[in-house]
Amino acid sequence: MVYDFDEVIDRRSSDSEKWNQYESDVLPLWVADMDFRVAKPIVHALSDRLSHGVFGYGKDGPGLREAVSERMERLYGWKVNPDEVVLFPGVISGFNLACQAFTKAGEGVLVQTPVYPPFLSAPLNAGALRQEMELCRQPDGRYTIDFERFESAMDSTTCLFLLCNPHNPVGRVFTREELQAMAEICLKRNVLICADEIHGELVFEGHRHVPIASLSPEIGQMTITLGSPSKAFNIPGLYCSYAIIQNPELRRRFQAARRGLVGHGNILGMVAGEAAYREGDEWLAQVLRYLQVNRNLLYDVIRETMPDLKMALPEGTYLAWIDCRSAGIHEKPGEFFLKEARVALVDGEVFGKGGDGFVRLNFGCRRAVLLEALERMRAALERK
Repeated sequence: MVYDFDEVIDRRSSDSEKWNQYESDVLPLWVADMDFRVAKPIVHALSDRLSHGVFGYGKDGPGLREAVSERMERLYGWKVNPDEVVLFPGVISGFNLACQAFTKAGEGVLVQTPVYPPFLSAPLNAGALRQEMELCRQPDGRYTIDFERFESAMDSTTCLFLLCNPHNPVGRVFTREELQAMAEICLKRNVLICADEIHGELVFEGHRHVPIASLSPEIGQMTITLGSPSKAFNIPGLYCSYAIIQNPELRRRFQAARRGLVGHGNILGMVAGEAAYREGDEWLAQVLRYLQVNRNLLYDVIRETMPDLKMALPEGTYLAWIDCRSAGIHEKPGEFFLKEARVALVDGEVFGKGGDGFVRLNFGCRRAVLLEALERMRAALERK
């Protein structure tokens, strides 16, 4: 069937965090959810489950774990046993659990900045040391990795590397060669990898997501891969995520760290997740085409009408990372655009080192909303 992503849906009258965080005249392009109705098979699966009328404790998602296993092999040629899939509510819980399970006080956890803010707090939540390696921003706005700096950011205390791929907020989909280089350094230094790959299916033409754990059995044995259907299929409010942990001892320690603190995914989330993975591909292909047009439109409008702002085309995610440092804004750019344009973005400061002077913009919205937001931003810059 053909889906209409230009459909007007009133989210302010719902319990939407995105649309009710700010005043009614603000266009919200901040938090990472999309404004689109989900795939029909997800709605049908939830409706069928709701009609049962009994919502007691569920089993630990055997259908979803099998669907994850089948999807990894079909999309990436990666053989994952369903027993290696651990279900829990959210990916943020996952990398916090990894820090709790695999570090001790005073040990180091490496992150690559600028990065999704919970990456910055997870090591500290576990009493570990946060070690940072700033990604290299090229003149065209694209980010790369200096592998000498990557390794030199580690020391004898480093025991865990938190990888974000596709990267939030800079939009990189790291290549097989980049992933191999990072993994080999981690292997050499006996550093575990925890890879947040939640945006792995939101990848645009010309790029391909590679799960880092799929590179080799040896790398797979030292990696915790975190994923979810929530971003790609727009079901984050159903709180259903998973970890793929092929090393039995790492899986045991991860499971031990969650006891009494982090439960399983809820039954409706598991129903929706399984339906998404088994029957949602048609919807996903259509939404990716729509998002790619939005991405290209955003890039062109900024280049043509706001030349003091700079951005590289995101390779994945529906998040744009926009450099406002040459725009003559004398405050945090997120605050400026909220106050002067009535557009809510995420200010880059919260993403750590390398984020000052940037904003993150969510283009997972109706095209008309995106165009109106861009016009408001242009007018605000012209008035300043």
